[in-house]
Amino acid sequence: MKDIINIHPAYSSVMVSLDNEATLGRVTEHLKVVLRDMNYNERPEGRIVEVPVIYGGENGPDMARVSDYTGLDQGEVIKRHSEGEYLVYFIGFSIGFPYFGGMDPSIATPRLDSPRKSVPAGSIGIAGNQTGIYPLSSPGGWNIIGKTDLSIFNVENPKSSVLQMGDRVRFVSVDSGGK
Repeated sequence: MKDIINIHPAYSSVMVSLDNEATLGRVTEHLKVVLRDMNYNERPEGRIVEVPVIYGGENGPDMARVSDYTGLDQGEVIKRHSEGEYLVYFIGFSIGFPYFGGMDPSIATPRLDSPRKSVPAGSIGIAGNQTGIYPLSSPGGWNIIGKTDLSIFNVENPKSSVLQMGDRVRFVSVDSGGK
């Protein structure tokens, strides 16, 4: 429908972006049809995607902060972060940012007091009980514990991006190769 530009799902809400020419009546009727025809028990098929991560050092400037906060040594933080299988609940926050569920609660760490002006694309962060991957360079306040060279978001064609809602993600610790 030309009136609806995009539908943005989140944990417990949906934002509908509308064209400037959209009318409430046309949009309401379209959404009624979508909601009527939706199968609420159907889950996205979801694939398993392995994401290589270089943890710590220059790639994880907040690893020591997470370690100090949790009382776990950095090796144990890495172990617990990379042992999980994470569900991509939705893509949002900033364009292409995947929100994962399923992080081990023992490594939960509050956001930074002051967000960074720029977090590099591919950075792996922890904020509270969530983990995520910055798909593009952007401001952010998550604790950066590692980085992936995998380009997870395709700006030109988001539907062909590496991660989609319903996928499951495994972080795989890789050697930095002396970087």
